[in-house]
Amino acid sequence: MKKVVRQKAIDRVISKRIRVLSLIIAVVFVTIFIRLIYLQVFSYHDYVQKKDDYTSIYQYTSAPRGNILDCKGRVLAKTVVSHNIVFTSPNNMSTEDYLIYANRIAKVFDVPLSDFSEQAKKEAYIAWKNTLDADDPEYAANHLLTEKERTAYSSGIWGNERESRRYALLISRIGEDELKEMSDEEMVTYILYSRMISNLSTGQESVILEDIPDDDVAYLMEHKTEFPGFDVDFGGWKREYPYGETLSDVLGTVSTNTEGLPAESKDYYLAKGYQLNAPVGKSGLEYQYNDLLSGTNEINKITYDSNGLAVKEMIQSGRKGNDIVISIDIDLQQVMDDTVRSTLEKNAGTRNRENFSSLFMCMENPNDGSLLALSGYQMDLETRKMTYFASGNYVSLVNPGSAIKGATVYMGLSEHVVSPGEVILDEVMNLNGEEFGSFENHGPVNDIQALEVSSNVYMFHIAIRLGGGTYVPGKMPAFSDLQRTFNKMRNYYSLFGLGNKTNLDIPGEVQGYMGVASSPGILLNYSIGQLDMYTPVQLLSYVSTIATSGSLYQPHFLEYAEEVGGDEVLDAFGKKLISTLPEQNEEYLNRVREGFRACVTSGNCGDPLKDMEIPMAAKTGTAEVNEWTTANLVGFGPYDDPKVSFACMSPTSSVNSQSVAPNICTTEVVGPVLKTYFELYPE
Repeated sequence: MKKVVRQKAIDRVISKRIRVLSLIIAVVFVTIFIRLIYLQVFSYHDYVQKKDDYTSIYQYTSAPRGNILDCKGRVLAKTVVSHNIVFTSPNNMSTEDYLIYANRIAKVFDVPLSDFSEQAKKEAYIAWKNTLDADDPEYAANHLLTEKERTAYSSGIWGNERESRRYALLISRIGEDELKEMSDEEMVTYILYSRMISNLSTGQESVILEDIPDDDVAYLMEHKTEFPGFDVDFGGWKREYPYGETLSDVLGTVSTNTEGLPAESKDYYLAKGYQLNAPVGKSGLEYQYNDLLSGTNEINKITYDSNGLAVKEMIQSGRKGNDIVISIDIDLQQVMDDTVRSTLEKNAGTRNRENFSSLFMCMENPNDGSLLALSGYQMDLETRKMTYFASGNYVSLVNPGSAIKGATVYMGLSEHVVSPGEVILDEVMNLNGEEFGSFENHGPVNDIQALEVSSNVYMFHIAIRLGGGTYVPGKMPAFSDLQRTFNKMRNYYSLFGLGNKTNLDIPGEVQGYMGVASSPGILLNYSIGQLDMYTPVQLLSYVSTIATSGSLYQPHFLEYAEEVGGDEVLDAFGKKLISTLPEQNEEYLNRVREGFRACVTSGNCGDPLKDMEIPMAAKTGTAEVNEWTTANLVGFGPYDDPKVSFACMSPTSSVNSQSVAPNICTTEVVGPVLKTYFELYPE
């Protein structure tokens, strides 16, 4: 009986355990079933996306670029259709395969070596050397590196820059002798080969040949099976500049589809999310406003079929970039270019102008800083070859000379070292045996007359008094703190934008040159513009500040950006006030304006300005540069309601002697350009 009871107890325990185990198994199966449902129903698309991410590549194609328009809607830079041969590498292609197809493209499409740049040829040379055996002493063009450089490269001393430093060294050392090692056919083949493999690591499409003829397009489309991985991009584009040389260095350039990101700005563009093969702005306004001009990329998902060939599926269509409108008036610009170029061609290197080789002019609306035109040319005096250099208005420096005397007079009046209307005798000054004077003795002159006749002596007295000195003939004035006086003068000039970057919306603008100040004689010369150097655009800002009675606006090109096909303004520059001169000193600035007007009415600023129907105000400037003279002219008009300001600079345009040639800005340059401006913008 006890055995039966014990057995029943054991059976109950076993039965209970079986039920628990069955329950656990059921729970597990239910959990698995729920998980399967979750995976197959709710997470299906997520896992398909992950699968696609592991087995496909996303390819980015740049959309057409927006246009650059002048202030009246004329197209200065535009995007036009370009049919390109592109390549997406099939799977499992060998080096030999790439070379075979590169050579086939070169022969079938009759690609001439002359189509390629020196840079492309050098890159092809490196690629050629990369196909040598690794134990060959010329493998990867390593023979062009020194032993020390090879060690630094292989040891990792160069760190993250090892590849870029090695590449830069090789490019700099590949010369004609190295390039002659390759035949023309080999060179073309390896150039195309380099392009084919340029995006292997990213799987991006590579542009092999740009802007191909329609016949070549038709042939490739009919024979695609003979060129695996190759295709025609019918949405390709290239940049054109309808006005040719005009504004070329200001508008800048765009990298081609075969170049992709420029080496010098690659890191900058990569950080902003651009792909390595993206054509982007390289310089000028194309670079400055690249983000506005660049469109939205077309995105394709690339998978591979059973033959290893790429298959595209578009997942995002591209969108053309925005157009930008700039303040330049192309009609005015072309007249300015013609005037500057013809003046330099006619006068450079002639008698008394033997060192005259460059000429600049720029104009803006002083009331908002919008640049209307800017031009510049340089000449090689030996070959007489002309080079367009409009960017010289913000990347080159000139000696301002007497053009800045307006700021000197304003400083003297504001510091109360001279008073409005005060008369000073303009005659040669003797400072400790050294003579300082004007071009000629003008006799008694007040502050307005000093600007009219460009009196140096009046400015010398301002500088001496500013430093706490007193002029006694034959003695050197005793300055309480010479350096402090230099600093005060420099601060006053900076109020007009002189010596400061104007923050012009374009890359490359220079700040200016601060001369070494060390003696009373230099201080006097500083007061007449004989020490620091400024850009023409800085001198334009200076005279614009006088024109507006003290308001200094940031000069700019951009007016606004607009979406293609739409009227909505996306990004307007607007006028940006940098600073204003103190209102309590407005009377003193008006004295300066009167002096500038007197320079014109008296004829001291040239007959072309004097004879204009529109009342103008201006100031000449001549600066001694060793044995040469730099001649400048700045001004604005109409005098009572300024609408335009200008600056013209002709560095070393005359000898520095009694045979000094006339100021070429006053006699030949400014007059015709202003005449055109007032015809285009009548009052």
